[in-house]
Amino acid sequence: MQKITRLFDFPYYQLEKFNLKKSLITKYNGEWIATSTQEYVDKANTVSRALLRLGVKPNDKIAVISMTNRTEWNIMDIGILQLGAQNVPIYPTISSEDYEYVLNHSEASYCFVSCEEVYNKLKAIRDKLPFLKEVYSFDELESCKNWKEVLSLGTNTTNQDVVEKHMAAVKSTDLATLIYTSGTTGRPKGVMLSHHNIVSNAIESSKRFPIVDGETKALSFLPVCHIYERMIMYLYQLRGVSIYFAESMDKISDNLKEVEPHVMTAVPRLLEKVYDKIIAKGAALKGIKKNLFFWAVEVGLDYEPYGQNGWWYEQKLALARKLIFSKWKAGLGGNLSLIASGSAALQPRLARIFNAAELGVMEGYGLTETSPVISVNDMRDGGFKIGTVGKLLDNTEVKIADDGEICVKGPQVMMGYYKDEEKTAEALNNQYFHTGDIGEIDGDGFLKITDRKKEMFKTSGGKYVAPQLLENRFKQSRFIEQIMVIGEGEKMPAAFIQPDFEFVRNWAKIHQIEVKDNHSLVTNEKVIARFQEEVDEANENFAKWEKVKQFRLTPNTWSIEEGHLTPTLKLKRKIIKQKYIDLYNDIYEHST
Repeated sequence: MQKITRLFDFPYYQLEKFNLKKSLITKYNGEWIATSTQEYVDKANTVSRALLRLGVKPNDKIAVISMTNRTEWNIMDIGILQLGAQNVPIYPTISSEDYEYVLNHSEASYCFVSCEEVYNKLKAIRDKLPFLKEVYSFDELESCKNWKEVLSLGTNTTNQDVVEKHMAAVKSTDLATLIYTSGTTGRPKGVMLSHHNIVSNAIESSKRFPIVDGETKALSFLPVCHIYERMIMYLYQLRGVSIYFAESMDKISDNLKEVEPHVMTAVPRLLEKVYDKIIAKGAALKGIKKNLFFWAVEVGLDYEPYGQNGWWYEQKLALARKLIFSKWKAGLGGNLSLIASGSAALQPRLARIFNAAELGVMEGYGLTETSPVISVNDMRDGGFKIGTVGKLLDNTEVKIADDGEICVKGPQVMMGYYKDEEKTAEALNNQYFHTGDIGEIDGDGFLKITDRKKEMFKTSGGKYVAPQLLENRFKQSRFIEQIMVIGEGEKMPAAFIQPDFEFVRNWAKIHQIEVKDNHSLVTNEKVIARFQEEVDEANENFAKWEKVKQFRLTPNTWSIEEGHLTPTLKLKRKIIKQKYIDLYNDIYEHST
C-alpha cells in the first residue's frame, strides 16, 4: 500500500491491512447491519461511477445532510472525493435560510439527505437553489429520489478506468471539503480543508490514541458534518476500528450497552449530562449504599493521574473503583476506556471523576480551521494533565501573541475561507492561524485555554472578565443547565441562567414548593433564593470584580432550534442577549 496522502486512501489502507468484516455498522429496523471494508470500497467506487454518469467533474461540490451518522455518509464521502470533487457536509439542524446560503455559496450541484425531516427543509427552498440539479435520500421517501438509484447507475463497471484516472490525478494539496462553521455571529464561513490538512491531522492524532489496531469498537454519534468526528472517522479507518453509528442522542445509553465500545468521542455537555444522571441515581439510594456512593464520588473528585496523591489515596481509589466505579463503567457497556473530548472546555472535575472511574476522558483542542486537532492529552508517558488540553501534536507549532492569543502553524491549518480573501488574510496573518482563543503553554509543554478573545469583556471600571471561566464553574451546580455571563461596559458582571428544569422541579416538589410551569418556576422567590446560594458558592472562586453580582433565570430551554446555541452547542451570545434584553435592562436598570 502506498503512503496515505488523500482521504480516500484510508479505506484502501484498511482493506489491505485489516480487511474487516465489520467496518461500518448502522442499525436499520432494529437490526445492526455491517458493511465490510471490501463492500465499503466497492460501494464507494459504484458511487464514483454513477456520479461521473451524472456529469460530476473535479471540483464540483456535492452536499450531504444527515440527521445521524450512518454508513451511507462514509460511502458517499469516498465516492465523491475519489473524483476530485468536494464533499460539502451541512449541519442538519440549521435553519432553511442557512441551508439556502450554504448550498448557493458552495454552488452544490447534488445533495444527498438522510430523511424526510431534512428533505422537507430543503423542499421549502428548492426554487431558491439555482445550482442544485437533484436531491437523493438515504431513507425511502415517496416524494424524493432514493440514493439506490445512484448505486444502480454505477453498477455498470465500464467507466471504472475513468474513476481510477480521476483518483490518480488528485493531489494531497487539493481541496477536499468545504465545512461551513456554525459561527456564533453572522453568516457561516466556508472553511477550505485539503486532503493533506485532514490526513496529516488523522495520522498525528492517531499517535495519541491508545487502542488495539484491528480489534477495537467505536460508537460514533457526534455530527460527522463537523470536522472533529469526521477526522476521527478517518483515524478509526487507519487503525482498523469497527465503527458503530448510534441511532440518536436519545438512544446512546441503549447503544452503549448493545455495542460495548472501547472508544468514543464526546463534547463536555454530554459528559455533564452523563455525570448528572449518575449522581441522580446515587441520590436515590438509601442508607449505607448512598453513603458509599458519595464517598466514592468525593474520592473521584480528588483524582490526580500517575499516583500523585500518594499511596493512601490510591488504596481508597482502588476500593472506590471496585465497589462503585465498576458499576458506572458497566452502565456504559463495560469496555469503554477512552473518551476523546473536544469542541468546548471540559470542567476539570469531570476529567477527574471520569478518569477515577477508568473511563479515560482525554481533552483535546482545535478548531474547524485546524482540521481540527492542535493538542490533545494522552494518558501514556506522562502526557496527561488535568485542566489542560494536552501537548501539541508533532509538527504543530504554537506561539502565544502579546495579548495572549494562541496562534498556530502546521500541516493541519486550512487553505482559507471559500470566496473570502479578506477574512482569510485576517485569520492567516504572518503564516500563523489566529485562533481567537487566549491561552498559555506551561513549563511541561501543556497547552491551557483560558478564554475566547472575542468573548472577554471589560466592565465600566476597566476590569477584564473572562466569561467562560465563570460559566464553567457555575455549571458545576446541578441547578444550572446553561449560563451566560454578561456585563460588557457595565458596572458589574451578571448572568442569565437557564435552570435544569427537571432537577429544579424535583427539588421544588421535595420542598413542597408549587410550580405550575417554567414561568412560575423562574419567578418563585424560594427558587430564586436557592439559586442565590449556588451563585454565592461559585463566586467564592473569583476576584471581587469578576463575581456575578446579579442573575435572572430564563423560562425557556436554550436550544439549537430556538437559536440560543450553535450546532456544536456553543452559546450564541448576541442572540441570547437580544432574546432576554428585558431581563438585561432590568439587571442594569436601563430604560428601553
